[in-house]
Amino acid sequence: MITFFVSLTALLTLFTLVPLARIAAWPVRVLDFPRLQIAVLWVLLTLALCVFMDFNTPVALMLFVVSLACLSYQLWWILPYTRLYQCEVKSCTKPDQQRSISIVTANVLTPNRNAEALLKQVRHLKPDLLVTLESDQWWQDQLDSLSADYPHSLKCPLDNLYGMHLYSKLTLQDAKIEFLVEDDKPSMHTQVVLRSGDTIRCHFLHPAPPSPTENSESSERDAELLVVARSLEGARDPIIVTGDLNDVAWSRTTKAFRRISRLLDPRIGRGMFNTFHAKYRLLRWPLDHVFHSDHFTLINMQRLKPFGSDHFALFTELAYTPRRQHEQNSPTADANELELARDKISEQQVSHQNVPTPGQ
Repeated sequence: MITFFVSLTALLTLFTLVPLARIAAWPVRVLDFPRLQIAVLWVLLTLALCVFMDFNTPVALMLFVVSLACLSYQLWWILPYTRLYQCEVKSCTKPDQQRSISIVTANVLTPNRNAEALLKQVRHLKPDLLVTLESDQWWQDQLDSLSADYPHSLKCPLDNLYGMHLYSKLTLQDAKIEFLVEDDKPSMHTQVVLRSGDTIRCHFLHPAPPSPTENSESSERDAELLVVARSLEGARDPIIVTGDLNDVAWSRTTKAFRRISRLLDPRIGRGMFNTFHAKYRLLRWPLDHVFHSDHFTLINMQRLKPFGSDHFALFTELAYTPRRQHEQNSPTADANELELARDKISEQQVSHQNVPTPGQ
């Protein structure tokens, strides 16, 4: 029994501590993702120690202390994405429809052919913007059925799992498709004109994940996120960034992205809104994101019904309420996060000056 508990504690401790290393290799970086699942395992192990171990022995006491310490460490990362935490973004209960914007962000999974299930939800919700990831020419043909209601669009159909489409009811200005880090991984950048005439800068991203079938390291993903963050540093415009970032909300890279760009996360204090994996209930984490500047407050946010993809789509409705900026505290980056950004951007030889700044 002691051997079993020692071995299990050692394994979970390894899973907990390895992500501390600044190693970009995918076996290390993927351990950022299942922090909730690892925390649950720590809870179960701690309970089992209480039931089966004699705490009069030094080994049992040591295992218990290690379990509590590692559980606390995992909870430190994920607790902001629970209702136990204070909301970072204020709620808007009486929105002005002329100064609001709603977005459906959907990774459709290229081989998935159940387009009608997604289109049905889009027609029901009637978002102002529909952003799709992994959409190829077949998906474009299906999505074009929305053209009467969504006359403005930006299209980049690809067969490499990184196609991207934007359909909009609202006018788009200075819209561009760019390949910021990798030649086959697009991003979209545009100004969106609200019904009130106010303009918003929007950036839509889908960097590649660290995995054995994609990039062997997280460097390319990290560089794309952080170079966009650097391009937003000091911006005073209303800004929205959304997409499948192939990174969890609580990772070191995404936290650095938010703090350098000073964007807010409407999920903090409200829930994780896990969008991946749609087919495995016990293996889910938040990969699809919406971040925004403090010009906005939250009207509604919900995960949509499955539609055949390995991702759930995410619906977000924001109110443009610049008069409430003083009610929200934008995060700020520390020296370590700025150093991380410099290192990753330099490693991939990219520049924040190459990120489009629509309207400027």
